[in-house]
Amino acid sequence: MDQRFPLIEPYAHGLLDVGDGNEIYWDTRGNPDGKAALCVHGGPGSGGRRSRSRMFDPEVYRVVQYDQRGCGESRPHASDPAVGLEHNTTEHLIADMERLREHLGIERWLLYGGSWGSTLILAYAQRHPERVSEIVIVGVTMTRPEETDWLYHGVGRLLPGPWEAFRDALPAADRDGNLVAAYDRLLNSPDEAVRFKAARDWCTWEDAVIAHEALGNPGSYSDRPDDALLAFVRICAHYFANNAWLEDGQLLRDAHRLAGIPGVLIHGRLDLGCPLKAPWELAKAWPDAELKVIDDSGHTGSPAMRQATLEAIARFGENGR
Repeated sequence: MDQRFPLIEPYAHGLLDVGDGNEIYWDTRGNPDGKAALCVHGGPGSGGRRSRSRMFDPEVYRVVQYDQRGCGESRPHASDPAVGLEHNTTEHLIADMERLREHLGIERWLLYGGSWGSTLILAYAQRHPERVSEIVIVGVTMTRPEETDWLYHGVGRLLPGPWEAFRDALPAADRDGNLVAAYDRLLNSPDEAVRFKAARDWCTWEDAVIAHEALGNPGSYSDRPDDALLAFVRICAHYFANNAWLEDGQLLRDAHRLAGIPGVLIHGRLDLGCPLKAPWELAKAWPDAELKVIDDSGHTGSPAMRQATLEAIARFGENGR
């Protein structure tokens, strides 16, 4: 049974100018005087699904949702090849979160998200620990080179057919090198057909990695409109080809900066793309974090994972503001 709260309309929304010609979409729902929480979406570039606010009791929480640069309802949209991505980096996204917090007059907020969102949450919280009350992460990744290499190379050992199709969709000269960097080049091709084919081939591989997740959302990567799909993959490849502009192991090394921030790390044991190693290591380095392993879940969740998330958010809601 789905125990999430009803989806309610935002009581405020807008576009925030974050510089470099970018405006990010935001909205707020729930109790204007409640405990502040920010939903940080994955991808990077997936855009914020408004249904994420259903994890929060609208009587208790002031829920903030937003779309990161270049995707969702933020402008300009990365599906347009004329939109450059040189001002779309992890540093820019950290600054955008802080600018949004200041714009909304929030002193401290709970951070909730997963997948790429977990990397961004950790990077922001380590930069601004005094602004973070609690953290709930569902599907942990720190976007280390070893994690990106596993997702786009290593896990192919378990899925050789789909991985060979992912590799062989590239020009022959690129098949023995860095596949992510090769896709990044295709996604910035002046030829629209080349860009869209690369985006679809990328999502076909991502869908193969989650195809076994019967309790989650198999096929969810390709299930989006063409412009959203192209922006999503273009931004993903841009970030992963550049190791998210993070030093190797930076977020794990600096986990001590999270001291005093209560956290819950919720991770599916069946997550092929983001193995349990990352949250296991993070939980050991962050004493205030609790790791919950969900045996029946992969990357896209399950009812048990959703319940664990609801419980963590409800518990932190009892702490007040």
